[in-house]
Amino acid sequence: MSDVIKIEGGRKLKGTVRIDGSKNATVALIPAAILANEVVTIYGVPDISNVAALTEILKELKVEVTRLDNGDLIIDPTKMRNTDLDKDTVTQLRASYYFMGALLGKYGQAVIKMPGGCDLGPRPIDLHIKGFEALGAIVNYEHGNYVITAEKLIGNSIYLDIASVGATINIMMAAVYATGRTTIHNAAKEPEIIDVATILNKMGANIRGAGTNEITIEGVEYLAGCNHEIIPDRIEAGTYIILAAAAAEEVIIENIIPLHLDSLLSKLIEMGVDIDVKIDSVIVRGGQPLVGVDIQTNTYPGFATDLQSPFAALLTQAEGDSTIVETIYKERFKAVSELQRLGANAKIGNGQAEITGITKLYGSDVKATDLRCGAALVIAGLIAEGVTEIRDIYHIDRGYANIDQKLTSIGAKIWRETTK
Repeated sequence: MSDVIKIEGGRKLKGTVRIDGSKNATVALIPAAILANEVVTIYGVPDISNVAALTEILKELKVEVTRLDNGDLIIDPTKMRNTDLDKDTVTQLRASYYFMGALLGKYGQAVIKMPGGCDLGPRPIDLHIKGFEALGAIVNYEHGNYVITAEKLIGNSIYLDIASVGATINIMMAAVYATGRTTIHNAAKEPEIIDVATILNKMGANIRGAGTNEITIEGVEYLAGCNHEIIPDRIEAGTYIILAAAAAEEVIIENIIPLHLDSLLSKLIEMGVDIDVKIDSVIVRGGQPLVGVDIQTNTYPGFATDLQSPFAALLTQAEGDSTIVETIYKERFKAVSELQRLGANAKIGNGQAEITGITKLYGSDVKATDLRCGAALVIAGLIAEGVTEIRDIYHIDRGYANIDQKLTSIGAKIWRETTK
């Protein structure tokens, strides 16, 4: 038995959608909280399955976790114990690798199973390991587990060959208690990194330069508790903006930071989408003819790889030829293959996809192969004729809280069913 999402397409959407706290920040903030020696409260935690998985990992570490009805998460690490994280929970999400840096930083040792997550092709964690080793750790891979130990962590100068978000955050967390200064060169600049640095600094860490390509961490001896509100989810915001461009009469997307979405908004305007950008919201009005555009994914502030799959669904409704070049995850075109099942005119090859529109889409049975593929299929289902059935929706629930309720509130016909 499994749940599916069904969508009856063709309805024009009208109303307001409020964006939740950032999924990509949340999955790093929760492990970061265990570096504290007192209670940490995180406001605005999204109601997604990734949070439930991280909470299970915290409980394995004897960390007390309380989830309030308003979404706030209270994390109490005062009775925490460093335990081997070798259960299957770790393999459910890739972000569990942040416990490597957090446990290594706090205890000088971390034993953790190979992290899981969406299948987007090779995503090695060698940069994380090089960073840990540069701080003085010894890393071994034994019986399916990473065993990371250090008698003492010493600050160092670390250059990342690729501006990796995960490696930047993991090294930051490992370095907060290290002796001396750590400098991360060619650091990633994503807003989620700034959010993690902010919570660590509230605890008492000394981190400078987050959001630039050079981050400096001066080691400290103690981190206290704090209260912290997560930034809005720029990928969820981008998804709903794309969705509105595809299917809206008029939709307001609120609780966003427009600066985080510059690359997307500029492309949508180039396509001909009617967008009115406010201080912390945007209004998207449908009905305008759209023209094809070319995009190339890149690290922030470039076009986010997490938005190229949803964007591909929109491009099926744009006049002419469009090209998507994927520079982060070369194999991230499973969404395009699924869109073809709905009638998309697309070709895939050599790290890019070519989409020709305008193409009428027709409801069919499709599979959410990963989180952002699922988002693309929801968008396609909203504009397709007939009913679209999406399988493997657990991927969608990992990153989009209450997506069916939010869409129903603005006029979509979307529901869940249990199938054999």
